[in-house]
Amino acid sequence: MSTTHEAGWAHASGALRGPAWLREPGDPNALVSQLWSATAHKDGGDLVVGEMPVADLVAEHNTPAYVLDEADFRQRARAFAEAFADFDVYYAGKAFLCTAVARWVAEEGLHLDVCSPGELAVALRAGFDPARIGYHGNNKSLPELRRAVDAGVGRVIVDSLTEIERLGEAAASLERPVAVLVRVTAGVEAHTHEYIATAHEDQKFGLSITSGDAFEAVRRVLATPGLELRGLHSHIGSQIFDAAGFEVAARRVLALQARIVAELGVEPPEMDLGGGFGIAYTTQDDPSDPAQLATEMTKIVGDECRSRGIAVPRLSIEPGRAIVGPAMCTVYTVGTVKPVTLDGGAVRTYVSVDGGMSDNIRTALYDADYSCTLANRTSDAPPVLARVVGKHCEAGDVVVKDEFLPADVRPGDLLAVPATGAYCRSMASNYNHALRPPVIAVRDGVARVVVRRETEDDLLALDVG
Repeated sequence: MSTTHEAGWAHASGALRGPAWLREPGDPNALVSQLWSATAHKDGGDLVVGEMPVADLVAEHNTPAYVLDEADFRQRARAFAEAFADFDVYYAGKAFLCTAVARWVAEEGLHLDVCSPGELAVALRAGFDPARIGYHGNNKSLPELRRAVDAGVGRVIVDSLTEIERLGEAAASLERPVAVLVRVTAGVEAHTHEYIATAHEDQKFGLSITSGDAFEAVRRVLATPGLELRGLHSHIGSQIFDAAGFEVAARRVLALQARIVAELGVEPPEMDLGGGFGIAYTTQDDPSDPAQLATEMTKIVGDECRSRGIAVPRLSIEPGRAIVGPAMCTVYTVGTVKPVTLDGGAVRTYVSVDGGMSDNIRTALYDADYSCTLANRTSDAPPVLARVVGKHCEAGDVVVKDEFLPADVRPGDLLAVPATGAYCRSMASNYNHALRPPVIAVRDGVARVVVRRETEDDLLALDVG
């Protein structure tokens, strides 16, 4: 039962004790290894990623900055490719995409999922084989579809009956056949935030199995010249840890598959189970590894197909967060430290950094939890419960809601936040005319900028006055 206070949740009883899962550390300097990329470690008090001291990166590139561990990214991509060897693994570019990452994805043998003209442009610029690209989106325009078809994308995931008409028109005008998956909503309530749960009925994605729209979409695809039905697509949400959601979704999607076989005489050869595999942002998170996921999902589909007497389709998945999320951290410089005394004498320590919701909107948007560490020195001070906040003109501009930091944290210190690879740079904004940070890839002691920092010239170039 939550407790409210007329002055706001921060003043509620127990608010300053932090969440139940957060434990005071014995050593506030130590890294919680499961939250960080594979190469991240402390050398004394200095955070090192990809054999590069973060302080050295800051000296050259300033803060805030995203630091991308290339070896970790490749290792996670390879782990999914190997565990799901009998699947087609599509990296979900919406999590984070740039030309360098698209090339890593290709080199590790994965396919690529894009959901906008911009993401497609990045993939093509990187030289990614368009036949290995899947194209998503709930509101694709006719010009957008023509561009995707003309580029030769390997499949288009249709999301509405209107889109089937548009895609048929694009295929006819370009005289190119198009492979199609129909995105369906399976009526599954994934155990995640409302805004990232995508398979329940009352939301914008897909076509309902329950209402019959999904079956009608399949029928229309089959009836449209130039469109080749490849299968069904289901995505239940993001940051999912419970395989039970995939099991329920697979059961309902395969029931539709069986109906298609029985009534339309067609057996779609593929099925996409989507992505949304969770990662560890804090110690409360316990994600499954790819091998465990592959075993569970293969069994779920196999068992259901056998029970319905239908062939097991070629399966595909779309991990994004699970590959890039842990591979990146964000580094900030502390600007101010402000102890704030609340009702009853309790004190909250606000640590303000030089970024915020413009480079990580997820805390404000999804009430997401993050962790952080002092990245430039060792401290002998005891831990204090702190809140890391940004520099924007919003009370909700919070980066890390609750974390134990050394009590002597001070202006000029570096703080690093792990697990910021997914959706932080992708959703970054110019709020308050902030300049979006660079992405610096590190590997084997070498650093290179793969996305440069924005400049005021970039900002002003768009303002035509």
